[in-house]
Amino acid sequence: MILHLVIPCYNEQEVLETTADALQKKFEKLISDKKISDKSRIVFVDDGSKDDTWSIIEKLHEKDPVFSGIKLSRNRGHQNALLAGLMTVKESCDAAISLDADLQDNIDAIDEMIDKYKEGCDIVYGVRSARKTDTFFKRFTAESFYKILSKMGVEVTYNHADYRLMSKRALEKLSEFKEVNLFLRGIVPMIGFRSDKVYYERQKRMAGESKYPLKKMLAFAFEGVTSLSIKPIRFITFLGIGIFTVSIIMLIYFLIRHFTGGTIHGWTSLAVSVWAIGGLQLLSIGVIGEYIGKIYLETKHRPKYIIEEYLSDNDNDNADHNK
Repeated sequence: MILHLVIPCYNEQEVLETTADALQKKFEKLISDKKISDKSRIVFVDDGSKDDTWSIIEKLHEKDPVFSGIKLSRNRGHQNALLAGLMTVKESCDAAISLDADLQDNIDAIDEMIDKYKEGCDIVYGVRSARKTDTFFKRFTAESFYKILSKMGVEVTYNHADYRLMSKRALEKLSEFKEVNLFLRGIVPMIGFRSDKVYYERQKRMAGESKYPLKKMLAFAFEGVTSLSIKPIRFITFLGIGIFTVSIIMLIYFLIRHFTGGTIHGWTSLAVSVWAIGGLQLLSIGVIGEYIGKIYLETKHRPKYIIEEYLSDNDNDNADHNK
């Protein structure tokens, strides 16, 4: 079995060498146990880093061919960087495992992922068994994130990020999804095929800062909902019907008050109504505009990423690629 690890990196110079050392030892153990082939590779994807991430990847590749590197021409975001890595290695591996560079995802779970792959699974999800290392706020927002996605009709695996194994067959099918607005956690379950889960405890980050602060997490959640569900637009429709119904009731009420001589000049209620309706209209236009914007981006068919350089065993692979 030829296994490729795909690791997106953005400004990870503080942890990259430690991560490489840990993964190399894991690979040596897997190879000695004959679980994977010695042709297996560890592939770092530099997502337009501004620090020395790419220089470190080049040194690792020169030191040991087990390390490969993919350099994107500019920062395209975690999901596009991950996709770039997966699509680049899919022809040269039997399966690929994606994980983050900070190794908060326990790499010992790789063994069980491989076992489940050999049992016939095309997709194996790495799922957190607990959130003991998270703060209350982080735990609350993360759990709310999965619940909201589920309510919106997005099929996701609870407490799963992007730590997963995908077979060559699953990667081939993933390449058929052409949307520009990527949310892999929602797209991968659409592939189908036999899947399973591996549970692990997430560890603390070794060094550096999280690349997903609250602002990015909210944007990521919104991306997931609007990329895979039209329920927000349906919600606006039902909200509009509800407000229209209330307005009819209020119209009848005011007519009764008028003919019974009980008319009151309610400036406060009028002002509140105007502001409420105005705010609702702007919100509705904003949500609809978000969908129109996504349609606009999809119709342009721009490449999701451009590979500037690819370090691999074959020097002929070091060429420009785009997808």
